[in-house]
Amino acid sequence: MKKLLLVLFLLSSIFSYSHEPNQSFIFLKIYEKDGIEGRFEINANELNKIFNFNLPKDASVDDIKPYKNVIQKYILDNANFKSELGEYEIIFEDLGVLRLSYGNFMQFNFHLEGIEVLPENLDVYYNVGFKEDKTHKGFLTVEYNWKAGLINNESIIALDFSPSDPNDTLNLSETSIFTGFIAMIKQGVWHIWIGLDHILFLLALILPSVVRRKNKTVFGWEPVMTFKSAFFYIIKVVTFFTIAHTITLTLASLEIINLPSQLVESIIAFSIGLAAFHNIKPIFNMKDWVIAFVFGLFHGFGFASVLSDLGLTGEFLTLSLLGFNIGVEIGQLAIIAGIFPILYLIRKYAFYPKLLVYASILLIIISLYWFIERVLDTNLYIDDYLYTSAYEIAKWLGLK
Repeated sequence: MKKLLLVLFLLSSIFSYSHEPNQSFIFLKIYEKDGIEGRFEINANELNKIFNFNLPKDASVDDIKPYKNVIQKYILDNANFKSELGEYEIIFEDLGVLRLSYGNFMQFNFHLEGIEVLPENLDVYYNVGFKEDKTHKGFLTVEYNWKAGLINNESIIALDFSPSDPNDTLNLSETSIFTGFIAMIKQGVWHIWIGLDHILFLLALILPSVVRRKNKTVFGWEPVMTFKSAFFYIIKVVTFFTIAHTITLTLASLEIINLPSQLVESIIAFSIGLAAFHNIKPIFNMKDWVIAFVFGLFHGFGFASVLSDLGLTGEFLTLSLLGFNIGVEIGQLAIIAGIFPILYLIRKYAFYPKLLVYASILLIIISLYWFIERVLDTNLYIDDYLYTSAYEIAKWLGLK
């Protein structure tokens, strides 16, 4: 479902960047206190060209292990990092794999030894694959540099290398606290917009904002008479949701409380269905803001897992939390600003009570689907089918 949302709203950006078989990459993560770590990514087919191996295109870590020392020595002979402070030793760590349909990229993780202070410039020499494949291209991407505003970045190329020019310099001095803070705000906005489960939970909460129950029947709703009444309903619900997820996002990020991801994601899925069911039949006379607060606590743990996936460490954690939270609120307000006025304008039409109920039923179905998937840790494949269909439509439209 989340994949499908990306297709529907951001088709062009999804397909704008990808690995190609005749390319190899250096990904760097730059930390203020912990130095520089990264990985080399080389396609299995390119390794076959360089070494006359016979690796399958879907090569695994086990397939590459027998050749690990040979490949790593080759990389050391054809790549290095140095600065005005001296040359840094490449220390290899574990192996990984990036699985792609046309051929897997083997990942050689490393860190640079000898960095006590971050240099202003990092001189990079990269000559991997050029002698054996004249069409080969090499790129360097800074995947993480908080003060440069680069967080979980894989699309912005910082340096490129060619057979005629295997040397380039990465500027590490153009950084600021403000840049990193703004980047975290953008991450917050982005992750509320692609977090379909969070969006649907908000939708379930705001559907009844422009009407009030007039009796206990399913379709027994009447429109609110003033904008003020509906607006304060929204403010109350969103405020309690915000307070709740801010509390648990902070506690989880500071590692004071941690819950299993499967449990958190299952409860988040369940929260959508419960809020939607409450629109049809009130649950234990529970107020909407109570539902927003209680389940907002679990949505906060979900946001915390996003911060973890971004590779954030303890550096600038307070600013990261603040920026991410601000971004989430901006994203929420943008969603509400887009939906709420429409709901208010159509609230007096006779079909609105039916729209509210039928939309809530649809949300319950989606909620149950996700809940079953997450509780059983399985894939029911319906959303994969929808995503594949949307992908084919995108290709037909020329967006791929």
